[in-house]
Amino acid sequence: MEGADRSLSQADARRASTRNLGQLRRLSVYLRPYRGHVLGALVALVLASAAVLSLGAGLKHLIDGGFGAGRPQALDHAIEAVAIVIAVLAVATFLRAYLVTWLGERVMADLRRDVYRHVVHLSPGFFETTRTGEVVSRITTDTSVIQTVIGSSVTQALRNLLLLVGGLALLIWTNPRLTGLILVIVPVVVIPIVVIGRRVRRYSREAQDRMADVSGTAEETINAIRTVQSFAQEDRESARFAAATEAAFAAAARYAKARGLLAAVVITLVFGSIAVLLWIGGHDVLAGRISAGDLSAFVFYASVVAGAVGGLSETMGDLQRAAGATERLFELLEARSEITVPAEPVPLPARSQGAIRFERVSFAYPSHPERRILNGLDLDIRPGETVALVGPSGAGKTSVFQLLMRYYDPSEGRILFDGVPITDLDPRAYRSRIGLVPQEPVIFSGDAFMNIRYGRPDASDEEVRAAAEAAVATEFLDRLPDGFSTFLGEKGVRLSGGQRQRIAIARAILRDPAVLLLDEATSALDAENERLVQLALERLMRGRTSLVIAHRLATVLKADRIVVLNEGRVVDQGRHEDLLRRGGLYAKLAELQFNLDRAA
Repeated sequence: MEGADRSLSQADARRASTRNLGQLRRLSVYLRPYRGHVLGALVALVLASAAVLSLGAGLKHLIDGGFGAGRPQALDHAIEAVAIVIAVLAVATFLRAYLVTWLGERVMADLRRDVYRHVVHLSPGFFETTRTGEVVSRITTDTSVIQTVIGSSVTQALRNLLLLVGGLALLIWTNPRLTGLILVIVPVVVIPIVVIGRRVRRYSREAQDRMADVSGTAEETINAIRTVQSFAQEDRESARFAAATEAAFAAAARYAKARGLLAAVVITLVFGSIAVLLWIGGHDVLAGRISAGDLSAFVFYASVVAGAVGGLSETMGDLQRAAGATERLFELLEARSEITVPAEPVPLPARSQGAIRFERVSFAYPSHPERRILNGLDLDIRPGETVALVGPSGAGKTSVFQLLMRYYDPSEGRILFDGVPITDLDPRAYRSRIGLVPQEPVIFSGDAFMNIRYGRPDASDEEVRAAAEAAVATEFLDRLPDGFSTFLGEKGVRLSGGQRQRIAIARAILRDPAVLLLDEATSALDAENERLVQLALERLMRGRTSLVIAHRLATVLKADRIVVLNEGRVVDQGRHEDLLRRGGLYAKLAELQFNLDRAA
């Protein structure tokens, strides 16, 4: 957990150094394939803005040419022009709203897909220093922020920018002297936007990070709900979640306060300036220096400009929040897996022999690089051989499996598969030759067909059923309400431990691997389930290289060879009787196990 906190703190520090909206430019790669939609939205946006600005000229004509000159025909023409403008504005607004919403949803879907695809290819070492809840928050919450910005805030910002530029141009054309006064006021308005806007972005980033903490806390607790309840820690976990929620609320409240302050300051300055301009312009009308129509048009354009500036201040917070979300997502996309695919991987034959060799392998986990788990391990396993790994806790048995699956690469030395270093192979192709039956198998939310077929997605129903039969799983699957099509529950909660284990064995049988890794698949089972699972395992191990992590020595008696590990090294190996005769660590472990069994 300390590693995760350190990783997130470093990411926060990198984000704190960013003070502009440049991160949003990185989304252009996702907008590029939809240039037609972007162009259509921009055209509709320009038309809508032009329609709004044209109303000022109509207002001037109506007052000076209609009311001022006493001509009712001018009023009729003005109404007709307004009707046309309204129709154009309505059509343009519809097209803009539809196209930008479509773009927002499309970009969110593409980005979420790419981030997820990238994350599932990262090595397990990445998840040692990054909490799962943080990753899920970025994939869900941050992409939703970007969708809102692309589907709403960006076009509102562009619309307000067009109205601001167009309104200023028409202000200059209508009355340059009064416009000069407005331009003097602009810096007074811009400075608060810049100063307070930086605070808004900082608070927005903090609010997003605290929300990620809430997601991480909830996911961690819910995933371990049985442990929480077994230790009667419901109230403590509820209090921890409440504290995280309060922290997220406090951060969101600071963000809302800063964003509201920004909008209030800008609106006060802008509309206060308009009031001053009205007072000056009114005196000009009374003195005959400008017409009433000119003043009305000027006030209209000034209101448009003021509204545009206020709108920009409103959307600035959204844009800054989206910049933070974009940075967080691209941090995930830029994360690199420690397990790389070689430029020209060595092709694997149609059938692998299953020979494995460890040559002077040393290894430490990324979260604790200073503590070596394996120290110059040498181990040679012949094709079709069954090898049991035994040793005290922390001897390196599980690490051998982790390296064989190439979840990590050794710090020193190398591992060969059929004489080829596994770093020269495509990891996905290499892993397809390995079957893993863990001590606590993973059952996905779905039915038995889906879970067993996970070993080979293209397998037919008949092949799935044959694998289940070989794993002694049909006897309970056929009794389920819908047989193999029965929903097994979240993480297979509707199944017993032995049933879940046999599903995992059926999955491995269907995969038909050259190498089988068994992480003491029967240690947590009762006698009846252990007998059934052991029967399934014996069928599975026939004719293939098998490595068994053995915590209970009774499971290794049938192994071709027993390898004794201690402190990351092979300290002894041989058959059960030979190891007992030699004494040493294995004899001590066997005596301890024998005494425990006798006591039981």
